Amino acid sequence: MTIDKNKYLSELQLNFQNYAPITSESWQSIEAITAFQSVKKGDILLRNGQVAKELYFICKGILRAYITDKEGTIYNKNIFTEGSFAGSTASSLQQTPSDFSIEALEDSIVIRINYQKYRELIFRNDDLKNFYIAYLEKNWVIEKEQREISLVMENATERYLQFISRHPDISNRIPLLHIASHLGITPTQLSRIRKSLEKDL
Repeated sequence: MTIDKNKYLSELQLNFQNYAPITSESWQSIEAITAFQSVKKGDILLRNGQVAKELYFICKGILRAYITDKEGTIYNKNIFTEGSFAGSTASSLQQTPSDFSIEALEDSIVIRINYQKYRELIFRNDDLKNFYIAYLEKNWVIEKEQREISLVMENATERYLQFISRHPDISNRIPLLHIASHLGITPTQLSRIRKSLEKDL
């Protein structure tokens, strides 16, 4: 898989800038702690029980974070598409084993960011600190709260429609069982929802 490094680094820089203004000096420092990685469908980037050392920015492809319970049942904690970050923040922060795994659902290209060096840069640079705060507030406070409310207050059809509106082509890219797991329903339930929506069109 050919990697257009300049294009993907520009996308990463724009992602940072969407949260807070970043100086060219700070960006150069971030760029210096990045590395590109091509991953095949089915590759594991982080295993349950492994301490997370890196943060991943998805240039191309789809990743999932999943949990396996004691009975061996798998639950998708999250699905990450292009332009988003994936990783275990809790594991990286506390240097403790991750409670979940991260797997590529497609052949993917990611930018690896060394988490400890990234944290050091945040503490040294106010613009990166502003980015970090804005990112956490949006993704780990606001969106997390919205998803928790959605699971309680919205039915499965509403959750599916919201998910598809955010990721319009995803049902053509990954098995529906992953979408069902992410929504907290069974593949059979999802199939019924999709058939019902098709009838209404």
